[in-house]
Amino acid sequence: MNVSMPLAAARARQLQSGASLQRLEAALDWGAQNLERTRVSGVVVEIAVSHYRVSGLSRFLRLGECVYVEIDDGIQVAEVVKIDESTVVLKPFDAKCEAAVGARAYRAAGLSLFPSDGWKGRVINALASPIDDAGELIQGTQAMPLDAKPPDALRRGRVNKPIKTGVRVIDLFTPICAGQRIGIFAGSGVGKSSLLGMLARAPQFDTVVVALVGERGREVSEFLAESLGVNRKSAIVVVATGDESSMMRRLAPKTATAIAEYFRDRGDAVLLIVDSITRFAHAARDVALAAGEPAVARGYAPSVFSDLPRLLERAGPGLENSGSITGVFSVLVDGDDHNDPVADSVRGTLDGHIVLDRSIAEQGRYPAVNVLSSISRLSHCSWTTEQSKLVSKLRALVARYEDTREIRLLGGYSVGADPFLDHAVKSVPRIYDAMTQTPRSEPCLDPFVELANALRSDGKSDDQGA
Repeated sequence: MNVSMPLAAARARQLQSGASLQRLEAALDWGAQNLERTRVSGVVVEIAVSHYRVSGLSRFLRLGECVYVEIDDGIQVAEVVKIDESTVVLKPFDAKCEAAVGARAYRAAGLSLFPSDGWKGRVINALASPIDDAGELIQGTQAMPLDAKPPDALRRGRVNKPIKTGVRVIDLFTPICAGQRIGIFAGSGVGKSSLLGMLARAPQFDTVVVALVGERGREVSEFLAESLGVNRKSAIVVVATGDESSMMRRLAPKTATAIAEYFRDRGDAVLLIVDSITRFAHAARDVALAAGEPAVARGYAPSVFSDLPRLLERAGPGLENSGSITGVFSVLVDGDDHNDPVADSVRGTLDGHIVLDRSIAEQGRYPAVNVLSSISRLSHCSWTTEQSKLVSKLRALVARYEDTREIRLLGGYSVGADPFLDHAVKSVPRIYDAMTQTPRSEPCLDPFVELANALRSDGKSDDQGA
């Protein structure tokens, strides 16, 4: 029997099969490079003032992903805020819903940034597009997600390095450390933006990232020209003005935080300023209500109180041997109500709070910091034992002075009856004068030395003036 014939036939079939696989592989490679890829799409079936409803995409999307919606002259980017079995709810980043019923909607890639050193000195919007007429942004090579998780709690560095901000009242009573997160609680018109500008000029930061959320358009240029001034060259400013959509105002702090994280991971000491976190909460409330969430606390939906700590926790120290993000978050207390739900939630998350008092501003004392209501939870890292005792004594003097204000105005105070009150009446006005500082003042080098000099020289200057 001749067995060579079946073997030869088998080899021929094997060679033919190998050649077919090679042809198939070559065809697939050509198709991947030259043919348009299939896209999953849906259809707009409902349009409201604030959102779209799209059918056909429910099984392909996740919350927080982006979708392109076709409009007459291009596309509109929207975010998925709710998913049910048959439809998804989309919230566009533009202020208006411009698509028509029946428009196609396509799944888009997630939002991410590619920051670089070339972004310093630039002004961008929440989608990281330049708005300062200085050309296109230089894109980096590392993608930074907008909704990154905070560093692992057990791997983060310690916060123990004091920072001199140059603002006397802060360096003396509520000192800040690198990687600390602190809030500035203030009503409208009490000098909040001026204080933020003074903090932005602190010399110990390598990079400054500022998010202006819900600000008036006029105030943006004023902040850039006056508050930042010459320090604008080292700052990256993310702007979402009050006339922009709630999606842009909600996204701006996340964009600023992602940029700060990029520079932190490079080892920089970063200052992140968000003005204001309250308007971020307002925008998050608008999005949550559009998604159908119930209002549980003064109109705020439950997700707002999970969004706040998720954003705030991203600031702070990075992993060991990396940089840090020192976060300064302004909180706009509506109607000077410091028990507002947002203020309560933020106060419990941060590492301290600085309270600006309207009555102090009305007296013409700026920064209008109420030293009795302000606290830094990391002050022990900045003070020596002697300095801590001194600050406690200063607070006690201010407290006695303020507690007896009405009695003294009514004539119920007599010199010599209470030696500690006599000391307070003599010293506290001088302390207030020494703490007064304007954005044009020279930065403070050592608040304890400058206060001591002011207290020693004040009496001499009065005598000379007399």
